[in-house]
Amino acid sequence: MSHIDLTGDRWTAAALTEWLHRHGFTAGPAQDGAARWVRYPGDARDGLPADATTVTLTRAEGGHRLAFSDPEGKAVEVDERAFQEVGPLTAFVDLHFRHFNAGIVARAARAYRAHIESGRRMMVTLAGAMSTAELGISLAEMIRQDKVHAITCTGANLEEGLFLLLHREDYRHVQWREQSAEADAELYDQGFNRVTDICIPEHTMHALIDRLKEIWADAKKTGRDPQYPDVYLREAITTFIDKHPHLRARARDSWLWQAWQHDVPVFVPGWADSTVGNGFAAWCMKNDIAPHRLLLTDADAMVRLVKWLRRDENQYCGFFQIGGGIAGDYPICAVPLITQDLQEETAPWGYFCQISDADTSYGGYSGAPPTEKITWGKITIDTPRYMICSDATIVAPLIFGYVMGQ
Repeated sequence: MSHIDLTGDRWTAAALTEWLHRHGFTAGPAQDGAARWVRYPGDARDGLPADATTVTLTRAEGGHRLAFSDPEGKAVEVDERAFQEVGPLTAFVDLHFRHFNAGIVARAARAYRAHIESGRRMMVTLAGAMSTAELGISLAEMIRQDKVHAITCTGANLEEGLFLLLHREDYRHVQWREQSAEADAELYDQGFNRVTDICIPEHTMHALIDRLKEIWADAKKTGRDPQYPDVYLREAITTFIDKHPHLRARARDSWLWQAWQHDVPVFVPGWADSTVGNGFAAWCMKNDIAPHRLLLTDADAMVRLVKWLRRDENQYCGFFQIGGGIAGDYPICAVPLITQDLQEETAPWGYFCQISDADTSYGGYSGAPPTEKITWGKITIDTPRYMICSDATIVAPLIFGYVMGQ
């Protein structure tokens, strides 16, 4: 609608002034006895369209009436959701994140929220060491709030979230910029593996792998059908949680445990490129068993992903990519697989955002701009697309918090 009536105790004069400031408006000259606030064209924030450059305020019964217009004075339609109460993080981003990378963060966050509110789904892909960075604190809540509907991750992210769940108190923190090679050698001798500033104790890796070996041995003995990696991991971690009930409370911050609890599918390409994947390969060699007897392959996972993506409710699924590499490149190829290889019709990805510090270079996927994906049929010229060149450990929680209205 082109005008909004704001009533109720919330909308005091001070609250309305704060709202106008947060959305980029400044007081302008009155016209026909009505107060007017203006902002520069193109300043789309928190649900207001970019062409809403002027708002005229008049008194309404029990409150205020706001009428929006464009630079030419034509009425502009405004969604009432722009006036919903938001948390301090959302308000901070709306007020301060204006241009350059910050501006893209704000626009990508708003588009993510709009995508979900339209009833469409979202896939999140995890590269790097996002689990060890404890991204699960925000990602797990996103899953609980039904704002993430599928996850693709590296084998490392699959397992490292469980390492944290088991023995977070045994991790060690270091000042990594001052870390010498000798200090790293000492960490190795003490049984720690460093990921930037956090060191994972090897005993937690061994604890998980030892339990998995028992599960694999039983699968071999009983002739069990091959499974996806996360199926075995779920069985293993459930054993620990059953024996140590305090882990169930900690599992609130485990994105993988929350994905299992909320039936969010997890797709894992290249699982062998991980500590547990290495352990599985070694166990197969020692026990003279072909890995495919127990483990479903990347191709199996792709078939499963394609079947998931072809469902009606998953059409125009969004794609939120954290980092680059196989975690992102593997699932985004599902759309051209359907349209070009299966020669079937399907919707393109309906939203694309990538957070990466990789430079656009010679043939590198991680730093490739979103427009390059148009040439591969992954997205189209109409797909909302955002490239944020920054640290994902900073940006992703901000966007997740914004989407949740925190």
